[in-house]
Amino acid sequence: MNKKNVMILSTYGAIAVVAAGIGVYTYKTKPTPPALGPASPAAAATAPATATAPVAPAGANSADPVAALYSQSMPDASGKTQALAQFKGKAMLVNFWAPWCAPCVKEMPELSALQNEPNGKKVQIIGIGIDSPSNIAEFTNKLKIAYPVLVAGMTGTDLSRQFGNSAGGLPYTVLIGADGKVKKTYLGGLKFDQLRTDLATL
Repeated sequence: MNKKNVMILSTYGAIAVVAAGIGVYTYKTKPTPPALGPASPAAAATAPATATAPVAPAGANSADPVAALYSQSMPDASGKTQALAQFKGKAMLVNFWAPWCAPCVKEMPELSALQNEPNGKKVQIIGIGIDSPSNIAEFTNKLKIAYPVLVAGMTGTDLSRQFGNSAGGLPYTVLIGADGKVKKTYLGGLKFDQLRTDLATL
């Protein structure tokens, strides 16, 4: 084989090596398709929403929200644990609220006044706070409230949903008769003239 042919073969060999190297690099750097698994946040945002059932507190019967309420024990603003079962046999006005909810805070002085009225004495008002114990304690120390204020934390939202508050809005108030039956629910700020009328029927 003469020198000219050797040079030609060497050149083709070098080109083949370079081409093979490019092929390997392209293969290694080619994006791999995403593995099947949970949808990305963007995909989840566009996916149809799936309804989920409210979470019942431990040991509670979610089919009976009043029974779920009575099964609870919650600390009051001073940190002392209170069993909701102590209110069995009494008409109750249960007010779900939070210190950061302006309509909740606005109606609390009037709820306190109502508790001391003749119609108000027919019912035990209870505030169930959806916030941290420290925030609720700080709030109640600033405002004199004539009824028990209990601390449910964020689990209070689940409890209110069992009473029909599907959106989790606040304030949300539930009127429960002495027979343990829900008489009426109120979403948003209370209309006290209507509430007094409802209390008069108990």
